[in-house]
Amino acid sequence: MIARQRERCTRIGCHVRYFNFALGQSPFPVPPALSAALTREAGAGHYTDAVGVPELRDAVAEFYKRHFRLHAEPERVIVGNGTKEILYILFSVLDAEVVLTSPSWVGYAPILRLLGKTYTTLGLDRKDGYRINPRDLEAVLAENPDRRHLLVLNNPNNPTGVVYSRRELSKIADVCRKYGCFVLADEVYALTTYRTGDFCSMGAIYPEGTFVTGGLSMDRSAAGYRLGVCVLPEGDPEALMQHLTRVAATMYTSVATPVQYAAVTAYGGDPAVEEYMQTTREIHRIMGGYMSRAFGMIEGVEVTHPRGGFYFLADFSALAGDLARKGVRYANDLSRALLDHPHHVATVSGDAIMLPSDAFAARVAFVDYDGRKAMELYRENRPETGLDEVAYVQDAAPRMNEGIEAVRKFVEGVKRKTAEFV
Repeated sequence: MIARQRERCTRIGCHVRYFNFALGQSPFPVPPALSAALTREAGAGHYTDAVGVPELRDAVAEFYKRHFRLHAEPERVIVGNGTKEILYILFSVLDAEVVLTSPSWVGYAPILRLLGKTYTTLGLDRKDGYRINPRDLEAVLAENPDRRHLLVLNNPNNPTGVVYSRRELSKIADVCRKYGCFVLADEVYALTTYRTGDFCSMGAIYPEGTFVTGGLSMDRSAAGYRLGVCVLPEGDPEALMQHLTRVAATMYTSVATPVQYAAVTAYGGDPAVEEYMQTTREIHRIMGGYMSRAFGMIEGVEVTHPRGGFYFLADFSALAGDLARKGVRYANDLSRALLDHPHHVATVSGDAIMLPSDAFAARVAFVDYDGRKAMELYRENRPETGLDEVAYVQDAAPRMNEGIEAVRKFVEGVKRKTAEFV
């Protein structure tokens, strides 16, 4: 969409750079300790076990115990080529009807469609804070109680920034136990939770039925390393591990060996890596608080206020009538309208985040800034007050401030009683 819109803009002489609220990727450089470890291990050219080298599986098990009080033996840990590939393997191996929430991350449904697997959609209500309502979940599971289900629970959530409390997770776990429902706990954003004490792993609450996935891409900004991990449920995972190993060995033989050995440093409790995660977590908190408040001050736009990750949901539904007059009649139209000239705002809306056709909301990623510069500014003069944080965002992320103004002008154009935006 962006490429096509750029072509259209070029034809009318417009060369404005787009405000990128669409792509969710950590803007920070890879932790130096991790990149140095990769350099040291560059000579490791041999194949490894399909589910990971023992040193890394040991480090991952200890990491989950240290950070999340999740007591997982290394034998329950598998390593894959990024979390997305692990999800693909789990979806393909598990004989279960998948339950996806709406809204949801952009990747789950396409993977299931690629596999030719059906799924059930569980709608989330704004009045519930876009959290899973246990009663609604039970109603879905009770429709076919003899069928095994797999609930995908993304926490912290992409696209809303919601973080579930221990109490909320316990209520969801009670329903899942009652119906024998597995949980795929996608916790790749776990250590981006702004107050780490707020995060609780579903694997610690429902260990017998939860697959916990994570990786290096979000909290250690190493998306390109393509390394993900999964902790299997308690019990006797040997048969399941055999299935997963066969699929992994068939698909990719093993994860890149140098990356695996380097990842031991990422999971091993290196003080520099731990400080890095704390610093980037604070920057995400500051950016997310500022951006969601600024969007929420635009009349007609309702927002979620993120408590983890680097996304929030901006809901334009109060403007539905005005949007329809401008030709924005369905959820999928919203991102196209925001992207169009002269707004140039890239977001993700509609089917991509599994919204119904009449839900005019868009996912906003607040990472359109120079992460290296932002870290340097933060370390040189850490913001102490709310005013300091505002000044910090304005200095570190000028493009995002300009993007807010572009959205404000978009909304003003929507409200004009004409067919055109401008």
